[in-house]
Amino acid sequence: MNTDTLTINKTSWDEVAQNFFGRTALPEYGPFAPDEKELNLFGDLNHKKVLDIGCGSGHSLKYMHEKNADELWGLDLSSSQIQAATELLEGMTAKLFQSPMEVNPGIPESHFDIVYSIFALGWTTNLEQTLTNINHYLKPGGSFIFSWEHPLFSRVRNTEHGLLFSKSYHEEGPYEHEAWNHPAIMQQHKTSTYVNSLVKAGFKIEKIIEEIRVSEELLSRDSNRWYNWEKVKAVPTTIIFKCQKNK
Repeated sequence: MNTDTLTINKTSWDEVAQNFFGRTALPEYGPFAPDEKELNLFGDLNHKKVLDIGCGSGHSLKYMHEKNADELWGLDLSSSQIQAATELLEGMTAKLFQSPMEVNPGIPESHFDIVYSIFALGWTTNLEQTLTNINHYLKPGGSFIFSWEHPLFSRVRNTEHGLLFSKSYHEEGPYEHEAWNHPAIMQQHKTSTYVNSLVKAGFKIEKIIEEIRVSEELLSRDSNRWYNWEKVKAVPTTIIFKCQKNK
């Protein structure tokens, strides 16, 4: 766990949390990605115990409540995000922790039917430890569903000559995300690194999704310098995994 990186990221998220209120939350998985209404990865949530890793402003947990999940738990690095989630979920029984995902702040083990993370897992400074924690939180046979920016997307740039690789796909590790106006250090991994780390942590991978979906509303909302259409139509924005904890 890199405490310096976590401090930088917490400071940034505490400052910009209001700009991301309700952004990229279920039923959405990510920009230009198919959503849960189409994919139905969670299935019937009635009476399920769920944990949100990187719960942000709490909108995904609100979605879980609307789908009759029995227990709502969430974890986020940012104090501002936890405050926003607490206010959004007022009147619902939700247990929220302000903590890095690399450590367990008091979350019960072998307790959850589903753990999920929507566009948040790439903030971890220790992928293997985070996945091990998640595996421990789940009941045997429980599901882990997560989405993150596709490993190719940040390695490709728009230029006057078309799309060009700006970084080798084989290069992994921390990088400062250029689309933020505050210091923000994310982690870059190959798809194989995610797959192998999941297997090592004790998961069986059921599905990997890389497709894009387009609508006029999405084009209008996301046609900025990072998610511009010329790039999106050639490189997937989002990768989605559905996994099961080994029984």
